[in-house]
Parts: sequence; structure tokens; C-alpha cells
Amino acid sequence: MRAVGVKEYGTTPELLDVPKPTPGPGQLLVRVEAAGINPVDSIIAAGVYGKPPLPLVMGVDFAGRVEALGAGVSRYAVGDAVFGRAQGTYAEYVVVDETGPVAAAPDAVELKTSAALPTAGATALGILERAKVRGGESLLLIGAAGGVGTFLTQLASARDVRVVAVTRGDESVRMGLFGAAVTIDATAESVPDRMERDEYPEGVDVLVDLVSSDKAAFAANKKMVHDGGVAVSTRGAVSEHGSVQSGVEEIAFLVEPTAEVLAALAKEVDAGTLKVFVDAEVPLEQAPQAVARIQGGGARGKTIVKL
Repeated sequence: MRAVGVKEYGTTPELLDVPKPTPGPGQLLVRVEAAGINPVDSIIAAGVYGKPPLPLVMGVDFAGRVEALGAGVSRYAVGDAVFGRAQGTYAEYVVVDETGPVAAAPDAVELKTSAALPTAGATALGILERAKVRGGESLLLIGAAGGVGTFLTQLASARDVRVVAVTRGDESVRMGLFGAAVTIDATAESVPDRMERDEYPEGVDVLVDLVSSDKAAFAANKKMVHDGGVAVSTRGAVSEHGSVQSGVEEIAFLVEPTAEVLAALAKEVDAGTLKVFVDAEVPLEQAPQAVARIQGGGARGKTIVKL
């Protein structure tokens, strides 16, 4: 089958011809309709999270239809529309455990659009739950224009959270459409100055930093949180889970998608709470170029690979 991946860790992704997988007991064979591109795909392909067998097919997010069932499968039937996470989704077929991170796709969007949801959507929903964000609170979101940021802005604002979205350049134009109460263009003004002068001189309740991998940069952003608040990093700028530093709880967030989380995301989409905006759709042959663009930073919304 056709796929995109790497023949050696850290090399440039390319079009591959690999064997079609076969579902084992308790597994689903899914005909992939689309795969979502995430920054983590390149990190996995570089061998950072282990050394899986080569060639390595890239991608972890998918949406498609069940084509075959392994022995003992009872939750799904052939033809079901599903979305979820599995290793090697930039491919025509993927295998996933029926008890793993897979769920019925939402009805309110095209099936291919659901491929944009699993990692970014589960991250956004998980942050709200892990940080115990409540209605009426304020949330400062650094890196709001990407996939996680746009989902988090919508989910938070729907829960009556006042979101201050920090973006760069013309990314700020559309954040109001996602429910942001305030948008700050970090290329045009100082975020700390704007926050202290006009928005929250006493500090916000919650900081979510989707950008800073440098501990010093994260610490500088954390100064905009009041004592007793929460600061969340998704980029490894925090080493301990739930420690309190300078009066602010620090959370190192790692996404752990489950079938239950995916089902909750589908429910949000079907209820109209969460809109899925796909900024770019590319054929499989152009996936390597799309991955390179996202590696360059400044992702806006989500890009999917159409199979």
C-alpha cells in the first residue's frame, strides 16, 4: 500500500510502498480517508520516542471506515465511520485495537475532517480538565492560532472562560471567530505590558503556553499569573507535574487520548460547541512538503492528508 514515512530516523519523509496490515484478534482494519498532521509526527520519525522498526510510516491521527475485523471484535462493524489515534496513519490502511483510542466519528462534519481532531482536540480538552478551568475564570493562551489553540479557545469560551489569545501577525484576525475575548499580536506589542495595562494587572487565573520550550521564556510568561493560579506547558518547559513554584501551580501536560476522550470530542462537535477548521488539505504525495512547512513553525489551524 502507499504510505509516507522515513527509511532512516530523522531523514526527509518520502513516499513508500509498504505491506497492507492485517488485523489481529480484537483489532480493526481501517481504510484511511484522511490523516491529521501534527508536530509530534516529525519527532517520532526522528526516533526521539524510541526506535520502532524501519521504514517508519508517519502519522498518529486518522479518520476512515472499518474495512475488516479481527477475531472477537464486538464494538464495531464493517463500514463504520471512525476516527482516532494509531501509529502510521499517513497510509491507505491502519490497524487499531477496538479498545484503544478510537471512536465513532462525529456526524456533523465530513469524515475526512475528523482526522484533524484526535491529538489537538484531546490536548485541548485534557488541558481544561487537568487545570480544572472553571466558568468565569481568565485564560491567557500563548500560541493560540494553531490546532490545539483554536480548539482550546472554542472549548474554553463555551464554558464561559474569558480567553486572551496571543498570536503572531495576521493570525489574530480570526481568533474572535473562535470565541477569544481579546487577541494580542505579539509581533506588534508587548504581551506583558498589554496585560498589565489593559487586561489583568493582578494576573490571570490560568496560563496555557503552547509555544515556549525554554524554561526562562515560560517563567517570564508565568509572571502574568496571579498567586494561586495555574500555568500549563505542553512543550517540556515544566519538569514536575503539579508542583507549586512562586505561588503558581505548574502543570507539564502530556496528552493521553482514550476512546472516552474521543467520544467526548465527537459529542462537542455534534453539539456545535466545537468547530473543526481545516486550513489545508493535501494529497498523500504532498505530505512530505506539508510536514516540512509545519516543522518550520507558525502552524495555523490544522492540515490533513487526504488518501
